[in-house]
Amino acid sequence: MNKLIWIFLALLSGAFLPIQAGLNSKLGKAAENPVYASMFSFIVGAVSLILYILVTRQQVSWAGIREAPSYAWIGGLLGAFYVTVIILAFPRLGPGLTFGLVVAGQMIVSMLLEHFNILVAQQNPINFMKVIGVALVIAGVVIIRKF
Repeated sequence: MNKLIWIFLALLSGAFLPIQAGLNSKLGKAAENPVYASMFSFIVGAVSLILYILVTRQQVSWAGIREAPSYAWIGGLLGAFYVTVIILAFPRLGPGLTFGLVVAGQMIVSMLLEHFNILVAQQNPINFMKVIGVALVIAGVVIIRKF
């Protein structure tokens, strides 16, 4: 696919996150339990993926799945933690601050993963301009919080 399409899809998926958070928060309030709301969100997502796999006849390498490192399965745990925390934080902090903090955390960890070549395709060392960029993101979060 053209790189512009991936840029658009990444931006679109980011735009969906506050909407998803609002919907999941509503579900958490209705269920009176944010953990159940998170579970229901994952069930709907899993069913959607299963239907997509069946309709498009996706293939999988079961040998590759068996050979995957055990730590690769932690992604599901991190996803459950993320969705549950967002359900709890969104109504308390609001969308701007919640996702400002999410983006700041993502930028910091992404920069470290690339610098130390962990879980990434290519090493990309930290430099002064990247640190300034992350500092500006954090400054943006502070500004959102103050105003």
